Amino acid sequence: MAVNIAVQKSNRQTLNEFIYSSKEGINRQQLSVNLNIPIPSDSIIISKVELEEFKKLELTGVYWSMKDVEKKVNRKSEWIKENILYPTKFRKILDAEHGGFVFYPRSKGQTWSFQATKMAKFLDQHFDQIFSQ
Repeated sequence: MAVNIAVQKSNRQTLNEFIYSSKEGINRQQLSVNLNIPIPSDSIIISKVELEEFKKLELTGVYWSMKDVEKKVNRKSEWIKENILYPTKFRKILDAEHGGFVFYPRSKGQTWSFQATKMAKFLDQHFDQIFSQ
């Protein structure tokens, strides 16, 4: 059996509860507070789900160059090629010729092209494999 004693202070929206549970033999105090927090007029509050959707849309239809990938990974192109693009275990997934999302240049003068949404997801999912070599 639990006994609740609630005390509400004057016109404030503060509620103190003193709870005693004879079953547990424990005294607990719980404080509930309602706060008004002003949101600046140039800001909005959105759910995490909406934020994730906006992030996906930000990369949809975007293709990265090697320079873009260098910025995302914070490594030079030589390191990216050696540790991400050329190892067989990753190339099978990445190479557009095998259904992947990275265009591997076939001749001098051609540039790398990365489908941003899929490359970003790949980098997140394979972080441990990429950086534990």
